[in-house]
Amino acid sequence: MRFLFVGDSMTIGSAGGYSWRYRMWQHLVSTGEPFEIVGPRCALYDIDANAPVSHAYADPAFPAEARRHLAGWGEGWLHMAPLIREAVASERAEVLLVSLGLIDLGFYTNSDQTAANAREFIARARLANPHVRMVLLPVIPNIRAESDAPFAAECDRFNVLLAKAVADLDTPASPILLASRPDSYDIHSDTYDGTHPGPTGEIKLAGAFATAMHQAWGLGGAYAVAA
Repeated sequence: MRFLFVGDSMTIGSAGGYSWRYRMWQHLVSTGEPFEIVGPRCALYDIDANAPVSHAYADPAFPAEARRHLAGWGEGWLHMAPLIREAVASERAEVLLVSLGLIDLGFYTNSDQTAANAREFIARARLANPHVRMVLLPVIPNIRAESDAPFAAECDRFNVLLAKAVADLDTPASPILLASRPDSYDIHSDTYDGTHPGPTGEIKLAGAFATAMHQAWGLGGAYAVAA
């Protein structure tokens, strides 16, 4: 299977970190099944340079070919919908693991607009590969939601709309899964700033995707990557 990670700052990761993509790579290796990670990008975000120019992953042994992705700091459904058709086509992606929406709701679009962009993303991905599979992670509200009630409400509403989109658009030919937010995910202990996952958060996010695929599709094994 050819996996493409799609996401925002939580997915691209920053210089000196691992990223949940690394944790997913570890898991896929552990299953012993053949796979490939694809994508047009490979860098981490460098906060000092304010650009995705770093290759300083926490584990230098993380293979270059496994670092590929389609993720960007400050990018959401709004930005990825226009890019996904070309990415799926050029990379011959078969499974999309998608974590998007927080940045949209925080800066660009309301819940209805964000949901519409998610639907557009799905449609464009299928134009490139009518049999593409997708696993979508609901928005995990960040620390802003604790003091900004309207933002928290928009996050909750978007997750309802995203679940509806998955129910409406899931097909046998191109199945879509809605992953579950890890029950134990705590923004105060699983992130380093109330938004971006630290090591424990990365493991839990990778586990959410892996568990969804294993339970629904029998793809890969049960998630068991230790911290």
